[in-house]
Amino acid sequence: MNLNEVKQNAKNKLGKCYSCDICDGRVCKNTIPGPGSKGSGKGATKNYEAWKDIELVMDTIVEKGQIDTSFEMFGKKFALPVFAGPIANVNDHYSDAYTEQEYYEILVNGCKEAGICAWTGDGVNDGYMKMALDIIKSCDGIGIPTIKPWDHDKMLEKIKMAESSGAFAIASDVDSIGLPFLQTEDGMVNSLSVAELSAIIKDVKTPIIIKGIMNVNGAKKAIEAGAKAIVVSNHGGRVLDETPSTASVLKEIADYTKGKCLVLVDGGIRTGRDIFKALALGADAVLIARPFLQVAYGNEKEGILTYVEELKKELRDAMLMCGARKLSDISFDMVRINNKL
Repeated sequence: MNLNEVKQNAKNKLGKCYSCDICDGRVCKNTIPGPGSKGSGKGATKNYEAWKDIELVMDTIVEKGQIDTSFEMFGKKFALPVFAGPIANVNDHYSDAYTEQEYYEILVNGCKEAGICAWTGDGVNDGYMKMALDIIKSCDGIGIPTIKPWDHDKMLEKIKMAESSGAFAIASDVDSIGLPFLQTEDGMVNSLSVAELSAIIKDVKTPIIIKGIMNVNGAKKAIEAGAKAIVVSNHGGRVLDETPSTASVLKEIADYTKGKCLVLVDGGIRTGRDIFKALALGADAVLIARPFLQVAYGNEKEGILTYVEELKKELRDAMLMCGARKLSDISFDMVRINNKL
């Protein structure tokens, strides 16, 4: 199957998702589950459109050389600076075509075979996380579990569980305190101070990634708490209405964090060209969530391989035409930002 066929096939399986050709949050705005943008429902769409307001600047008068899209993080080398973002509770939110375990087996194994890495989610049901960790362990630790900001004891317990899986990094999406279903369940999450995060992180040997950073002050606090990487993310617009797009705040945050920690970004990134733009604004890598879910449902592991190959071709093409031969060559002068951003 080509990518279009994979997406079309997904329409037959994703009963609670429209599996749109362009996943921009327009059709499913202001719905939870799904992209679930809060309030006006424009959060996911704003993220998507912001990347389209950035243009690529061509320059083909450069030295010859092979295009290298490989990326290294925490001692692991990947084919692309791309991660499949965390999505949990797929039965409740998307479809019952696969169990949670079947979905993660497809995603984690498929991403590893494609030369990238999947992030897994967390939720009120601890069994989902334990199951995902078993799959990461079976993939030699090539997976990143994401843990909600629970209270100190519960969060530390889950981090220790994650470490036992051999995962090469662990993330916490601290912005998930704004998710309505986590505000109403018994296992309610809450905000964590720098001191509280530091107390949790200080004894953890595995690198910790803090997801949900949207300004320099947040980045500063995450680094102070001991984070080795951050993710510029507004949780797809699902946790607060009328926030900036991730693209619009990325450069300022990346300029501040340079040399202090790695910077990843998510929110509306769909193509290899978007990946190039994110790196030009200072990101080290990106997360893409729902499109990976879509292709996993569309053609399982083969769907993931098809999508990753498409991303690689698009990124290579952008690098070729803009004069970059390796990821570190990609610079801010290779993009032009529309005044809308």
